[in-house]
Amino acid sequence: MLLQKIPFRSTLAFTEFFLKYIERNTSLESFYGRFPTLANFKEQRNEKSKSFPFSNRQLLVRVLQRQYANMPALAPEVKNNIQSLLKENCFTVTTGHQLSIFTGPLYFIYKIATVISTCRQLKHQYPDGHFVPVYWMASEDHDYEEIKSFKLYGKKYTWETQQQGAVGRFHIKGFEQILKQLPGDVSLFSDAYLKNHSLADAVRTYVNELFKDEGLVVIDADDRELKEVLQPVMGDDIFLNTSNALVSETNKQLESLGFHPQVNPREINFFYLDKNLRSRLERKGDEFTVVDSDLRFTKAALDKIIRNEPEKLSPNVILRPLYQEMILPNLAYVGGPAELVYWLELKKVFAHFNVPFPILLPRNFALIIEAPVVRKISKTGLGMSDFFEEKNNLFKKWIIKNSHHDLSMEKALKTIDTVFAEIQSRTAS
Repeated sequence: MLLQKIPFRSTLAFTEFFLKYIERNTSLESFYGRFPTLANFKEQRNEKSKSFPFSNRQLLVRVLQRQYANMPALAPEVKNNIQSLLKENCFTVTTGHQLSIFTGPLYFIYKIATVISTCRQLKHQYPDGHFVPVYWMASEDHDYEEIKSFKLYGKKYTWETQQQGAVGRFHIKGFEQILKQLPGDVSLFSDAYLKNHSLADAVRTYVNELFKDEGLVVIDADDRELKEVLQPVMGDDIFLNTSNALVSETNKQLESLGFHPQVNPREINFFYLDKNLRSRLERKGDEFTVVDSDLRFTKAALDKIIRNEPEKLSPNVILRPLYQEMILPNLAYVGGPAELVYWLELKKVFAHFNVPFPILLPRNFALIIEAPVVRKISKTGLGMSDFFEEKNNLFKKWIIKNSHHDLSMEKALKTIDTVFAEIQSRTAS
């Protein structure tokens, strides 16, 4: 296998915001904590150790053991990693992704591979510590349209369902026909989709089967016990709107530096979550309403939900990262280019709640090109990076390189300008 590395800028595929971050541009230094270098993980460990109580470790392990209880023959690597989370020298490196059917885009795999690789490097650098790779399932996400399809060998497959609400709670129905159409051995997915009742359980099953030997731990944060940790944030955000003010202030600073914020906060950054429903909470006068429903709450009623039924509140993109860092002894988050830049909007929120801001680590990026295509590319005489150019620029570059004639119009245009200037001079005299 031949490996060729191309600079991020040469791909013309990333925003200036992301590029400035990975290039360590000084204008962005105040928007994150520590840059992703191995040396910086030492202080990150120390900071997280001081802020993450043992009771949170106990809670985390108890919930994970419950979520894995129905998993047959749990791999020793996974079992040991879950148990090791009770130790003060154990930390996590986390990535998250939607519950796309049949894994969805290939970068889902790249994310998890990056997390596993990072944990290996950290163990080599800090042998006294233990580092657990974690996949955070976006089980509370309600955007079914984004997860319902995938492509294989140029053909698109779609899971049709009328269910609504948090996708992780969806019942597994209708996968039999898709499985029958797929080429090759699909037993891994058959076991996952046909032997489970919810989409979250199915995804946990096949992700575990793919990465169990690496000790990857899968967590589903749609959990009552875990949500109890988030109760102080719920009250602060819903009744005081602190997060909205802090992120809005950060976004103004980013805009003044020429960066376009990836996400915008709302006055309330929680959804109301129940059967077949995940919809935004909004304040209307003295009441709180659930968008696209008839549900209405007084402040007292909503405060009661926070205290007694926290599982009915689901954080949006602004507060989900904070939730993650509150329930995991986490050191770093691995994300794609769009993800990492919205994390840069959140540092003040983390500071407000006294939660350490994690190291932000870009996932691995790779393009796999089959041998026949590589041979065709080599015949063009162009380099691999040339094919990231805009199509017309690529054609122009190839023609200039391979033509025996001077195709430049520069001399002709200068001649035309001279002629017109002379005509203008004559007519003016």
